[in-house]
Amino acid sequence: MPHPTSTATASENAGTTAGTRADVVLGVDLGTTSTKVVAFDTRGRQLATASRGIDLDEPHAGHAVQDPDAIVDAVRTCVRDVVTQLGADRVAALSFSSAMHSLLGLSPTLDPLTPSVTWGDTRAAAQAERLRAATGGLALHQRTGTPLHPMSPLPKLVWFHEQEPKLCEGVGFWVGIKDYVLWRLCGALVVDHSTASATGLLSMADLAWDGEALALAGITAEQLPELVPTTHVLPLGEDVATATGLPAGTRVVVGAADGPLANLGVGAVRPGVAACSLGTSGALRVVVDRPAVDPLGGVFCYALTPTRWVVGGAINNGGVVLGWAQDTLAPDTGDEAELLEIAARAPVGSGGLLMLPYLLSERAPHWSALPRGAYVGLTRAHRREHLLRAAVEGVCLQLATVLRAMRAAGLDISEVRATGGVMRSELWQQVLADAFDMDVRLAQGQEGSGFGAALLGMEAVGLVPSIDVVEDMVEITRTVHPRPAAAEVYRSLLPVFSELYDALVPTYRALRRLAPSLPLDAAAPGTAPAARPAASAQP
Repeated sequence: MPHPTSTATASENAGTTAGTRADVVLGVDLGTTSTKVVAFDTRGRQLATASRGIDLDEPHAGHAVQDPDAIVDAVRTCVRDVVTQLGADRVAALSFSSAMHSLLGLSPTLDPLTPSVTWGDTRAAAQAERLRAATGGLALHQRTGTPLHPMSPLPKLVWFHEQEPKLCEGVGFWVGIKDYVLWRLCGALVVDHSTASATGLLSMADLAWDGEALALAGITAEQLPELVPTTHVLPLGEDVATATGLPAGTRVVVGAADGPLANLGVGAVRPGVAACSLGTSGALRVVVDRPAVDPLGGVFCYALTPTRWVVGGAINNGGVVLGWAQDTLAPDTGDEAELLEIAARAPVGSGGLLMLPYLLSERAPHWSALPRGAYVGLTRAHRREHLLRAAVEGVCLQLATVLRAMRAAGLDISEVRATGGVMRSELWQQVLADAFDMDVRLAQGQEGSGFGAALLGMEAVGLVPSIDVVEDMVEITRTVHPRPAAAEVYRSLLPVFSELYDALVPTYRALRRLAPSLPLDAAAPGTAPAARPAASAQP
């Protein structure tokens, strides 16, 4: 079958945007809950923005999908809105960021046969567990850098071939959502190395499709987009130009995955400087100059540019844990600040009480859909403040296990820059610094992945010499130092916390067998079901 290929390069398109005022790049961020376009100049200033919500459909248990054409329409609309605010002559290029791990089946004529399956879709949990437990599962993770988890396209492809074989027979191409958007905008079917490295199908050693992974997935390399660098440039198609308000041929930088790009938002681009984002969920990542995975497969490794990779891990359970604790343990509290005041009354270590915060199963470093939350060590002496503080400590200890796995991969982490909604709290700030036993610097970050995409685009089209200029754009507002006595408590608790996961795996499996049809958010009789938290776009 014909394979749409990309022939445009940065040099070929260098003159397609006329005018000396073309000093702005639009960062186009394809998130799980919304599509957002933000205009930045070369000083990192945000000049204009537009966004549009995207529905997440859950037609069956475990399914989390979106309409790909709705996302294309959102991109066109948001770009047009920003161009209207700025003027087309200011726009030097568009550059893309996208949520990782999406999967979309296209016909041989490149029409969607499936919705866009998002990273939060868990239907492939059994396939992921089987692949991970199989001989060679760990080696596959270490070779591709992608954990064998239901979020990953590899287990999703196995699921499709096992559950939807007739559909698979008609699929000409398997792509991600950004690949599809770029096809609709530019007429080329390409995938950048960053997004491809999060599929579980790409060999990190040579940035080529991995033969063993393709065989497991039941597909061929010809069914995948053309591999290109993240700085690859395409021309905007004529039919799209009118809809966006931009000239045909405007440069479109392919861009990268949102997780690696998020490091740029806090200026964490040098080896040893980790970015920690902690909102509803959380993640810890560091940029390195060569791929690396720890011996136990606890971290991911994704490409960013030809000479930079991002190593780290994402957790499902961040601020959502404290939200659950407030609803369940302290519904009488007025706001989060009051809740945290109560939690702060408990001593460091919560009087020997540990919480495993796996309310939404967990990703790093276990990469399993099995676990559930648990309090361990509960006694009559414990009060509400102990349970609340243990929830905060459990999240921070989980991130500390990710940090330990990163160090096991041979990485020297010397600095942590933190952002995210919960990091407004002094208690969260201090517990994180104590659990890491490191200074935590609070960064006045930019628009996360959208800013990272814009900055990468600036490098691609020659507006800045490299993405390193971001270090001068990010302001550190506060540095939180670890307290030696508290750090010692968490250093003692961390091995106990980590061992609890392995000890409870048989219990998790038994619970799943006993209640296979009971959803995690099932409501008690007579109550309304709890709202599902929004998925994070930056695993």
